[in-house]
Amino acid sequence: MERDLGWFREPGAAMLRRRLVELLRLRSYQEREVVLSSGRRSTFYIDCKPAVLTAEGHFLCGHLVLHLLRQVAPEVQAVGGLSVGADPIASATSTLSFLGGWPLAAFYVRKEPKAHGTGQWIEGAVAPGMPVAIVEDVVTTGASTLKAIERARQHGLSVRHVVALCDREEGGREAIEAVVPMTALTCRTEIVS
Repeated sequence: MERDLGWFREPGAAMLRRRLVELLRLRSYQEREVVLSSGRRSTFYIDCKPAVLTAEGHFLCGHLVLHLLRQVAPEVQAVGGLSVGADPIASATSTLSFLGGWPLAAFYVRKEPKAHGTGQWIEGAVAPGMPVAIVEDVVTTGASTLKAIERARQHGLSVRHVVALCDREEGGREAIEAVVPMTALTCRTEIVS
């Protein structure tokens, strides 16, 4: 995680990042038996949606993802990821980007193609060749993120970076970084501690 923190050293961003960690700890972390989307069993669960879907969570995610992308992928013109986890992050980032004078479109990657009409996998104002960032709420094995990257590339998008709210530190980062650079805003050990 240390390599990611360099992007959040300025006082305002560092303070907002600490608040995001606190909000995730309060609203998103649960100690209980669960089966993850990968099929793995776990004794804890991190569900970012209860934190992200608050007004404060929307602001924090949008601001921090935007701040990070300006540093690591300033060429990006849109943000999106696999529905449903990435949707509020993409929308919050897009909204704050407009307010900040660097408008980024949001896009959503469907889990299944649209059953009617054009049968699209991607929803949003994106076009082939556009440089984009994939956003994700929680990375465990990286399978969902890799699926979003694959679908975005099939649509002709140029995926430049992945931003995750939380890295569960279970190998997903490594799987993603074999394909695209990734930065996590926080990690399991920060939320659990």
